[in-house]
Amino acid sequence: MHENEISYTIRGAVFKVHTELGPGLLESVYESALAYELREEGLDVLTQLGIPVVYKEIEMNQGFRMDLLVNSKVIVEVKSVDTLLDVHHKQLLTYLKLSNIKLGLLINFNVTTLKNSIIRIVNNL
Repeated sequence: MHENEISYTIRGAVFKVHTELGPGLLESVYESALAYELREEGLDVLTQLGIPVVYKEIEMNQGFRMDLLVNSKVIVEVKSVDTLLDVHHKQLLTYLKLSNIKLGLLINFNVTTLKNSIIRIVNNL
């Protein structure tokens, strides 16, 4: 599947989870529910995957973890915050660059409607 097809399926699963659970829960709850829905759609989902940082010859495993990696092509960062901040966008872009993945979705579940809370971030796509 192409990144755009995967993204479409992810967005559908996000709406299912948000409709069922609503806002106000912990990120880990949304992450688990979303991973479940995506697997039900037949997608390969890895959770809390570590991202090493390489500086010159030094590889550091400092605890950077992407929430979901879908079909090895799309990173999903799950948030449950009052407002998405610029740092959340930068975090996902950094994850994309470090992992050489082209597409990421930043999703804030702590909202009444999801319309403006699914942010698409690209890395040389």
